[in-house]
Formats: sequence, C-alpha cells, structure tokens
Amino acid sequence: MALDNLIFAQCILYFLAFVFGFIAVVPLSENTEDFGGKCLLFTRGMWQNENITVSKQRFIVEEWGPESSCSFITFVGIASLILSAVQAWRLLFFLCKGHDDSLFNAFLNLLISSLVVFTVFLSSTIVSVGFNLWCDSITEGGTLPSSCEDLQDTDLELGVDNSAFYDQFAIAQFGLWAAWLTWLGIAVMAFLKVYHNYRQEDLLDSLIHEKDLLLGRSSRRSSDLKTGLI
Repeated sequence: MALDNLIFAQCILYFLAFVFGFIAVVPLSENTEDFGGKCLLFTRGMWQNENITVSKQRFIVEEWGPESSCSFITFVGIASLILSAVQAWRLLFFLCKGHDDSLFNAFLNLLISSLVVFTVFLSSTIVSVGFNLWCDSITEGGTLPSSCEDLQDTDLELGVDNSAFYDQFAIAQFGLWAAWLTWLGIAVMAFLKVYHNYRQEDLLDSLIHEKDLLLGRSSRRSSDLKTGLI
C-alpha cells in the first residue's frame, strides 16, 4: 500500500510538471513568433530622440539577446513536457498493473530527474535575469514614468509585435519556476523510491541468506541423525 501511494504521488507530480511545462512553452513560442525569431532576453538598448528638432523619443536596440538563450529555454520546456508525459503514463500503467521499477531503473530515474531539476533551474534563472535586463533597458533602470508592463501597450517601433511581451514572459516565468519546484519534488520521490527498493532488496537478500542458513542447519541435523542411527 505504501509503495502504491508513492507511485501515485509520483504520477501526480509528473502530471503537474506536464501542466507547468505546457504553461511555460506556449507563451515562449508565441513570443518567438511575435519577435520574428529575435530573442528579447538580455537585449540592450536606450531611448534616443528621433532627430534634433523633434523631441519625440524612440527606443533603439543596441544588441539583441543571443538566440541560443531563447532556444535553450524552449528546448528545455519541450523536453520537460515530453518526459513528464511519458513518465506519468508509465507510472499510471505500473499502478494499474501492480508493477514496480527495479533498483537500477529507480536509480536511473533519480539521475534523470536530478538532471532535469538542474536544467529547469538554469532555464528559469536565464528567463528571470534576462527579462529583468530587458525591462531595465526599456525603462532606463526604472527612471521612466512608464513601467515595463505599461510599455507593452506602446509600439516600440522595433519591427516586432511587442503588444504582449510582458504577459508572455510573466506566464513563462511562473510556468518554469513552478515546473522546477515540481521536478524537485519528483527528484525527492525518486530518491525515496531508490531507498525503498534498496531496503527491499537488502531485506530480500537477508531472507535468502536466512533461508540458506536454515536449510544448511536442517541438512546438518538430518546427516547427524543418520550418523547416529548407523
């Protein structure tokens, strides 16, 4: 019963990881499409007057962020999405059929989930830091009267659709950090599973050893009885 509860808890966590991964991937994909493949993260720029006679200011991008940052985050989100779906389905099958992982498979799941915890944490940090740098650029470190959220309603005239960038990355950050917490829980559950299977195999080895000792004692007794009869 305890093992079934552990598998059920793992199944729930994998389902939550799938949901949060989906929440993160969708706005990231939308932003990539809105910005025409340009990466908003770590983008640097400044506000400048359009010309000497006109006081109207325009935001000029000095350097777009590395596309590898956005590509890595999207890849991690999709990989987490697929892996959590596969694992949830596999554990649901085990729960219905009454099967269980071997010690090796449980240890392999622990390694995989630990790797995912690290990569999702790295992706979440990249999004948070990179997006804050973008907001600092377009608000000039908070000196402008408009906030980063307000500026998504302003056409920055960058040749991209910036009408929803703040909402997109706010949702993506929530999805990634929530996914990281969920995968952290999955890693803890995987460790408990490894410990449980190790204790079971250790107990099984002990029982086999005790059985061999009992069989050895009974065989020695029977041989002693035969010797005594002779």
